[in-house]
Amino acid sequence: MAKRIVILVMLAIAGLTAGFWLGHRNQPAPSASDASDASDAAVAQLLATRLPDLKGNDQAVSQWKGKTLVVNFWAPWCGPCVEEMPELQALSTEFGTKNVQFVGIGIDTAQNMIAFEQKVKVDYPLLVAGYAGTDLARALGNKAGALPFTVVIDPKGRMHYEKLGRITSDEVRAALKPLI
Repeated sequence: MAKRIVILVMLAIAGLTAGFWLGHRNQPAPSASDASDASDAAVAQLLATRLPDLKGNDQAVSQWKGKTLVVNFWAPWCGPCVEEMPELQALSTEFGTKNVQFVGIGIDTAQNMIAFEQKVKVDYPLLVAGYAGTDLARALGNKAGALPFTVVIDPKGRMHYEKLGRITSDEVRAALKPLI
């Protein structure tokens, strides 16, 4: 009886493997336009999002449509996020008159973000996404779900740049240069 079960399990595994292989062998590799379509859909999803700011007021990300957006996914408990925040603040001031809008999307509670903002002043909008912000970041290309994660979206709503990990002022300037 045990021998018969082992044989059936082996046949089932072989059948599943063959089915998986046959199902995927004829699928075309994603093209550049498919990747572009996916990032366009992710940007559209981001622009359709409404999140509360630190005062609890709902903010539509779409209010900044038509501007170059620098969207930084961060959290107060993330060391590299905390390190880059003063630089992002300085860049927000530097590019404020050039149709560039910085937005911070926090992967934490409003209470923790408010406590952080009282120590590190930021004049650009900080929106509270909680852990749902991780899904937004993943849709935009952050497959690891790690922080910090920064994207630059051009005024037409197309993804222009993405960076997982701490971003430097020079990297932001280089990403913005062709867009302003």
